[in-house]
Amino acid sequence: MADNKRDYYEVLGISKDASEDEIKKAYRGMAKKYHPDLNPGDKTAEAKFKEANEAYEVLSDADKKARYDRFGHAGVDPNYGAGQGGGFGGGFGGGMDFDLGDIFSSFFGGGFGGGRANPNAPQRGSDAQSSVTISFEEAAKGCKRSVDVTRIEVCDECSGSGAQRGTSAQTCPECNGRGQVNFQQRTPFGTISTSKPCTKCNGRGTVIPSPCHKCRGAGRIRKTVKLDVDIPAGIDDRQVITVRGQGNKGVNGGGSGDLRIGVNVRPHPIFEREGYNVWCEVTVNYAQAALGDKLKVPTLDGTVEYELPAGTQPGDVFKLKGRGIPYLNSKGRGDQLVRIILNVPKNLNSQQKELVKQLGELLSEKKDANAAEDDDKHGFFGKKKK
Repeated sequence: MADNKRDYYEVLGISKDASEDEIKKAYRGMAKKYHPDLNPGDKTAEAKFKEANEAYEVLSDADKKARYDRFGHAGVDPNYGAGQGGGFGGGFGGGMDFDLGDIFSSFFGGGFGGGRANPNAPQRGSDAQSSVTISFEEAAKGCKRSVDVTRIEVCDECSGSGAQRGTSAQTCPECNGRGQVNFQQRTPFGTISTSKPCTKCNGRGTVIPSPCHKCRGAGRIRKTVKLDVDIPAGIDDRQVITVRGQGNKGVNGGGSGDLRIGVNVRPHPIFEREGYNVWCEVTVNYAQAALGDKLKVPTLDGTVEYELPAGTQPGDVFKLKGRGIPYLNSKGRGDQLVRIILNVPKNLNSQQKELVKQLGELLSEKKDANAAEDDDKHGFFGKKKK
């Protein structure tokens, strides 16, 4: 149940003032520790991995993090505390006090009656904002995700008229439907006649005697809907997807705005992205590095074999061409770059120590022999003998 959820900062083991990089680093460590691929069949690790994912999805998003810091789990989980009275983020009648004029001002570009624009003219809706958190693999390969979008929609109770069912708007008695009122003003230059928008109808020319109880006469309501969105292959962290026509609904028959979705990509416990290339590290022992070996290397497409050449040095990098991230909205892929890490053994037993010592002596003898051979080829002052 939501009431039993642990604090997200506690889940990742960070403080509330942790930076974005610290949050990402903490999640990466948790993911590497509890990733199902690294803990096959371990249900406890799987549960902790999911818990870390949930925490990162909230704390890596600035808006969600701000709501969580203020309201706790109730700020980011609409099901939290359901049935206990007063949900969070509901409609206009859900116990939250709104000024509809402020809403229209923020979503439709200014109040009515504050300028000379025709309030009855079609107005395009503004863009809506949302966000989604996906895995490293989903970003690389693309996916379809369901996204919660809170936007302004036409009121389904009054079909946008703003009037209760069975009633309609009436001509404004103040301006007789003109939307403007005339007045005269005396000045040193004489009497000047001018007009201004009617304050009773806000320049519309009509008033609503019986406003709709759901939208309070605005004809618009704030509503949360679910939309299926295609995430393209190759999308990167913090990039934005634009979905045309899925933003806030327009006014007076105006078109809808667009939906802008910020994409958050969870760090991977093994891979790191650099442009369209993918980096990973593979650890080998001394024998593998010295003699060569067939390595099993993880890639986004599964495990592949690589023939490690004899004499490989620590820090050497080899390339798996075309195994990286697909180019966004284009053909082709980046590469995978694999850095070799040498595992130096600790706590050797007596037999292992003796073998390493013998190997070291043999290598020293070979080094001395090579040095003597080089000296033999040169005379005094380093001149080569003829």
